[in-house]
This record gives sequence, C-alpha cells and structure tokens, in this order.
Amino acid sequence: MSMPNDEKSDFTLTSEPFHLFGEWLEDAKKSELNDPNAVAVATVDEQGMPNVRMVLLKDFDERGFVFFTNYESQKGQEILSAHKAAMCFHWKSLRRQVRVRGPVEQVSDAEADAYYASRPRGSRIGAWASKQSRPLESRYALEKSVAEYTAKYAIGNIPRPSYWSGFRIRPTSIELWHDRAFRLHDRVLFTRDNPDSDWSKERLYP
Repeated sequence: MSMPNDEKSDFTLTSEPFHLFGEWLEDAKKSELNDPNAVAVATVDEQGMPNVRMVLLKDFDERGFVFFTNYESQKGQEILSAHKAAMCFHWKSLRRQVRVRGPVEQVSDAEADAYYASRPRGSRIGAWASKQSRPLESRYALEKSVAEYTAKYAIGNIPRPSYWSGFRIRPTSIELWHDRAFRLHDRVLFTRDNPDSDWSKERLYP
C-alpha cells in the first residue's frame, strides 16, 4: 500500500486546518478498507458524564463538520442540551488522527432534506421505524415497525421525520497528529476564540 510522501509535504507548515483535513480525508478514502469517514463523536449528559460513539461524517467545509442522526436519540438530546461536542478521526492505515472540538448548530431543513433524499429507501424507512436509543422489547418489534412503515410508504416519496436531521460542529479547536518513529509524533493544534475568528497555530510535544 502506498503512503503519502510526508517528506515532500510537511503538514506542520500549513496555516489553516480545513484544506489539510480535506487532503487527509482523500488519502483515507484510498487506504481505509471501510468507512474512511467514520468518526467518534463525544457528548456529555445532564450529569456531566461523557458519551462517545461512532458516526459517519457526511459533509465538511469551512463552516464545520456535519453528521446526521435522530434528534430524539441519546446523542441528539445531549447535543441539543449542551450545544457542544467533540470528534476524533483515526486512520490506522495512514497513522494519522484528527481531533475536533467546538459548539454545535443544527443544519438547515434544506440540508437535512437533501441528504435524507439521497439515502437508500431502506435507510429512510429505518429512520421512521427505529426509536433510536430507547428500550427495544425484541428484534421482532423492530422488524414489525419496519414492515408497518414499509407498507405505509410503499410507493412515492418517504418524507423526512421531523426528529431526524443533522448537526454541524463548528470547531474552535482542531488538532492534527501523525505517527513518527520512536513515538516522537508530530502534533499541530489550531485554536480560535469562536467559529468566526482567525486561527492560531502551535506545535505540541508528542
């Protein structure tokens, strides 16, 4: 498997993180066997206890990092309560990691509608059938719910549930990490006071 030539392109010299993240994500698409856009998302509950789970990054630009979920799920409720989250990408094949932290905003209805419409029909049915994060009495109950909504939306458009949408993490901190020999890794941290201000950069000890 070919690796990016880091000797020719020193990522620690970059002045802003989004373009570099995009390059790293493209590298991951070539080397990761499954879901190069998989990312761990961390939230906090009402007691201040952390929760973390894997989701799929569906979009990113200079506004932030977008994923979609059921707003009535545990992560949905925690984000709607705290309005902040963190995420961590780890691409083992590339020996790279990216950490993101910041406030969270809800995506627009137009963004949510567009992505929902692009999903496979079965996934759109699943958004209706699954009461995400809540107790499930049996596998049969889930399959019955799927069958009911499949019959309800047998033909025509499947509307997006009002409780299903997306979140955008608007980062105030992005750290990029690359493995090096003898654990002398490269770490670069970008920070800013708010999502609309300029970035500051510093290198960190590994």
